[in-house]
Amino acid sequence: MNPRDSLTQPLTRTFAEKTNCLITGVGGQGTVLAARVIGTAAMAAGFDVRGSETIGMAQRGGSVTSHVRMGKDIASPLIPLGRADVILAFEPGEALRAIDFLKPGGVFVVCDRPIIPAVKGDYDGSAAAAWLKEHTGAHFVSGEDIIKNCGARSVNIALLGAAAALGAFPFGFNEIEAALAEKLDAKFLAMNIAALRYGAAITGK
Repeated sequence: MNPRDSLTQPLTRTFAEKTNCLITGVGGQGTVLAARVIGTAAMAAGFDVRGSETIGMAQRGGSVTSHVRMGKDIASPLIPLGRADVILAFEPGEALRAIDFLKPGGVFVVCDRPIIPAVKGDYDGSAAAAWLKEHTGAHFVSGEDIIKNCGARSVNIALLGAAAALGAFPFGFNEIEAALAEKLDAKFLAMNIAALRYGAAITGK
């Protein structure tokens, strides 16, 4: 089955032996940090973790994708197509690139704020977001609202909070907050915990 065919199925939050999370965005959005926070939280909850990152031209605003696999007996760090239980997309165009990884019934959280490339071309982030809203069951969050309420560098953690509130991970907020404390300088911790909780609140769950 093509993963695109079942994106609007109801969410199912039963965890198998493995949970696969794909995080995607562009350089500077904190994709790698989000992946490391998820991995640290998963290890604290007793899971084995493997992951991989594709960075490419990240310093010039290029795509950045991180794979995080949690569970037991994980043979490969890469998520096969159609097997991602969770996708966090920090940009609508990058969400489109990642869509074929999502499994039927998976959690798909997308930030609606486009990042315009240095060479703009004909990219239309609003059109990408509109297609996703029409054709998928993605949960959208407002990037502008996150920036207004939590700061420009908090979108990644707010989306992490939204996914956690939707029951996307085999661990809870305590593990995520502990992972943030481990990975962040103390002066940034309160801001990011606030963003995590804001993201959870705006899901409406």
